[in-house]
Amino acid sequence: MTSITVRLRAGADLERCAELARAVHDADGYPRYLPGDLRSFIASPDAIAAWVAERDGAIVGHAALHRRSSQPVMQAACAALGVPADRLAVVARLLVSPHARRAGAGRALLQAACGEAGARGLWPILDADVDLTAAARLYENCGWTRAAQVTVRFNDGMSLQEYVYLAPRRPGIGQPAQGPPSRP
Repeated sequence: MTSITVRLRAGADLERCAELARAVHDADGYPRYLPGDLRSFIASPDAIAAWVAERDGAIVGHAALHRRSSQPVMQAACAALGVPADRLAVVARLLVSPHARRAGAGRALLQAACGEAGARGLWPILDADVDLTAAARLYENCGWTRAAQVTVRFNDGMSLQEYVYLAPRRPGIGQPAQGPPSRP
C-alpha cells in the first residue's frame, strides 16, 4: 500500500477538494447542508491553514484549521477546557475519500492541524454530526475526548446535533504550547 503524504493546500487544489467534498457528501451525508459553491466551503475565509492528504499523487483528504465554530460548540469547548475562545482552534472540513479510508489520511490530517494549533498556542477542538459514527470512531481512536453534545440551530429553522471533541493532552498529536489552566 502506498503511503499518505500531507501538505499545505494550494489554490490549484480547490477543484479537486470540491470533488472530494461531493464524494464524501454522497457517501456519508457530510457536509449535511451541501453548499452550492463547494470551492467556497473548502476555502473558508476564516481558515488559519488548510492541508490535503495525497496518495499516489491524488488528493484523498482535506482538513482546515479555523478560529471558530458555532456558538454552542465554542461555549461547550470553553466550559470543558476552562479557557477563553481565543485560545481555541477548530479542526474543520475534515474529508477523506470513501476509497481511501483506513489508510491513515484522517489521522495524518488531524496531526497536521493539531500541530499547527499547538505551534500557535491554541487548543484544538472539533465538532461532528452525531450521525457520523465512523468519524467519531476516528477521533476517539486518535485520543480525542467527547466533551459535550450540542444543538446547532440554523437561520432556516433547521438544527443539527453535534458532538464537541477536545484534542488529546499528550505530545505528538498536537498538544498546545501550554495546556489549559488547572482549576482550583
